[in-house]
Order: sequence, then C-alpha cells, then structure tokens
Amino acid sequence: MRPTIALLPVLALLAVTLGTTGCDRRKPADEQATATVPEDSAAPSDAEGSEPERVGTIDRSQQGQAAPTTAFTAPDGKRVTLADFRGKPLLLNLWATWCAPCVREMPTLDALAVRESGKLQVLVVSQDLEGAAKVTPFFEKAKFRALQPYLDPDVGLSTGYGVNLPTTILYDAQGKEVWRVSGDMEWDGETAATWIAEAG
Repeated sequence: MRPTIALLPVLALLAVTLGTTGCDRRKPADEQATATVPEDSAAPSDAEGSEPERVGTIDRSQQGQAAPTTAFTAPDGKRVTLADFRGKPLLLNLWATWCAPCVREMPTLDALAVRESGKLQVLVVSQDLEGAAKVTPFFEKAKFRALQPYLDPDVGLSTGYGVNLPTTILYDAQGKEVWRVSGDMEWDGETAATWIAEAG
C-alpha cells in the first residue's frame, strides 16, 4: 500500500507538467478539446500585474542541420517547402487548433511577426488533420495582423521532427537550424528576443 501512496504525488506532478508543456501529437484530434483564442489575446504580455513570462524548453542539439524537404500547403493552395523561405531567418511554429498551449501562444507569434516584419519570417503550420476546415474558421475569428494559415494535414513536419505540439524551430537565413523550443512561449517577450537574435 505504501509504495502506491508514495507514487501518487509523483504521478500528479507528472500530469501537471505534461499538461502545461505541450500536446501529444499522437493523440487523435477528436479526443482533445478544440481550443479557442483567448478573449484578452490583444493585451500586451508585459502588462502590469500580468503573470511571469512563459518560457518554453530550448534545445540546441540539432544546431546546423538543414531544414527538411517535407512539403506543406501555402495559403494560396500551392505546395511549398522550407527551402522556399531561405534568405531571411525563419521561425517555424508547428501548432493545431485542438492544442491549448498552441492557441495561447499564437497572439504572441502574431505580435512578433508584426514587430519583426522584413527581418524575420514567422511561419505557423497547422498540424490539424482536418486542414482548412478547422484552420480557416480559427483564423477568421482570431483576426491576426501578420500570420497566415499554412497547412500540413498529413502531419509530415511534426512526424518528421518527432515532436509534440507546440514546437517552434528557428532557422538562419541559409536554412540551417539554430534551435528548437518545445512548449508554450511568449514569443513577443524578452527571452524570445534574445534567443531569436542568435540567427544573426
């Protein structure tokens, strides 16, 4: 009986940790609740009295690797690869409408894209299996200023990287990986700005 009781706090802590760091890419979308854009998404993340800055987990172990050649769909319906975005640093975000941490960080990605326009490309690629059927209504409601809805309903990118959602990967102008971040992040915050500067 005692070993079981001793394990309960550990299991509870593990459940909380997993719940706040990301969504399992292997879990079918219909088993997860569809997330919605927070009502206060337009509020600045550094407002007085706000919660501490959300910072994901950074991984530099793949630094220098070339971007994969996996194709996905652009907003105009054309098939593209990450090679099409070489020339400027690129921040690639893999997300889904059913992933609450993904949805929570989207407004900060949009704010970053607006702020860094012309210097940094911010690309958000949905891993929703339903593709445009889920993503188009989400974007219409969110009214993002800079983000565009790229689609990967075959989940080729997240499967190829072997990651859960959300995952964000920074590439330099030559298409080489700088780092990747797993979990919810405030992309318009100070920590993100410092990390993004590493792309040169």
